[in-house]
Amino acid sequence: MSQQSEHIVIVGAGAAGLMAARELARAGRRVTILEARERCGGRIHPLPASQFGYPADGGAEFVHGEAPVTRALLREAGLSLQEIEGTQWSFDGAGLSRAGRHDPHEAELHAVLRDLKDDLAVADFLRRHFAGEEYARLRYSIGRMVEGYDAADPERASTLALREEWMDGGHAPQARIKGGYGALIDFLAAECRAGGVAIRLGCAVTAIEESGGAAAVRCAGGDGLACDRVVLTVPLPLLREIALPANASARAAAADDIGFGNVIKILLRFARPWWRDHRDDLGNMTFLLSDEAIPVWWTRYPDQHPLLTGWFGGPRTAELSHLDPQGLIEAGLDSLAAIFKLRAAEIARELVASAATNWAHDPFARGAYSWATPRTRQAQAILTRADGAVLFSGEALYRGRDMGTVEAALASGLETAGMILRR
Repeated sequence: MSQQSEHIVIVGAGAAGLMAARELARAGRRVTILEARERCGGRIHPLPASQFGYPADGGAEFVHGEAPVTRALLREAGLSLQEIEGTQWSFDGAGLSRAGRHDPHEAELHAVLRDLKDDLAVADFLRRHFAGEEYARLRYSIGRMVEGYDAADPERASTLALREEWMDGGHAPQARIKGGYGALIDFLAAECRAGGVAIRLGCAVTAIEESGGAAAVRCAGGDGLACDRVVLTVPLPLLREIALPANASARAAAADDIGFGNVIKILLRFARPWWRDHRDDLGNMTFLLSDEAIPVWWTRYPDQHPLLTGWFGGPRTAELSHLDPQGLIEAGLDSLAAIFKLRAAEIARELVASAATNWAHDPFARGAYSWATPRTRQAQAILTRADGAVLFSGEALYRGRDMGTVEAALASGLETAGMILRR
C-alpha cells in the first residue's frame, strides 16, 4: 500500500480533528472525519449573530497566552484578535469594589513554588505549606482560581502544572477572535473539504475494530467504515463509551489520570447596558467576581454589545445539575440581582436574548476541558504512543502550558498528523 492510498479516519470534527485532517490531506492522505454532531466545532459552539447581535461563543471564547498555532492559523484565515481590556471588579456580599490582584503572602507563595520539586495536589500543597489562619484569603483565592478558571478539583489538580499560572498571577494575556471561534472552525472545515477530506456529520462512533494491521469504525446507526488508521479526538469521558481494540483500550485507561472539568456558561443579551446605571465607573468593566450561584461574569468590553456572560466552573457545578437551560438563566438573573441589589424581574425586563449550556449535559462532550493531576504527564505519554492502528489526540493530550485550550487542541492535532506522516 502506498502512503497516498492510506485511508485515515478521524473521529471528531473539533479543533484537533480538523487540524489533523487538514495536515494529512495536504500530504496526500485520504481522510474521512466522522462527527457525532450535525455541525463541526465540538466544544467550540457558535451562536446565531441574529440572536445576540454578534457571533457569540456558547463554548470556547478566549485565546489564552501566546497561542502560536492559533495565531498562525488566524493569519492564514485573515482573522484578527481583539485583546481583552478594562477593569476587574468583585462583590463581597455587601458592595462592589475593584478587584485587587495582590495578596500579602504572594511573594511567599512564589518562593515555596519555586522550591517545589515533587508534585502534589493543590489542596495538599496548601495544607502542607499554608495551613495557618493568616493564609485563609490566599487559600480561598487559589481554590477559586483552580475551580473557576481551570474547572479543576483542588483535591486532584497538579500543583506543578499550575505553577506557571500562579507565578504570573493567573492572568496571562487573553484575547477574542473578531468574528468568534466559529469563523476559525469555518476556515478549517473549508480547508479540509478543499483538500478532499470527507466530513460525515451525525455519525456517533460506537466501536473501533482492529485486525491484521487494518481497522474498521462502527457508527451508532450500524454503518461501518474500513480504514488503515483511526485518530480519536473525542473528549476524554467519551473514550469510555467507545468499544476499542485491546491495545487501544489499555492505553485509554490512562485517561483516568487526567482531570476533566465542567463549565456552565450563560449568555444574557440586554436592550441596554443597565449595569452602567448602577455606577458610572462600571463603563469599562470586564470581569466581575462574586460568591453568588453564578460566580463569574464578564462583559464584551471594549466592544459595546450590552451582553453579560456568566460562568461557573469546576466540581461544584454539580450543585446546579438539576437545572435545565431556563433554570440556569434564572439562576444567572438571581445572581446579578444580588450583586447589583435589584429585583431579578427588573433585570429580566431588559433581556433580549439568552442561552445557557451545562456542558456536562452535552452528550458529545460530558464536560468542558481537561486539567492536569500529578499523574497526567505519565498518562499523556501512554496515550500519545503510536501503538497499533488507533491514535489519540486532543486538548487533553497537549503537554505545553495551556492544556485544556483551543490552542492545545490545534497543537495536538498538528502533532498527531506529524507523527503519522513521519512513520
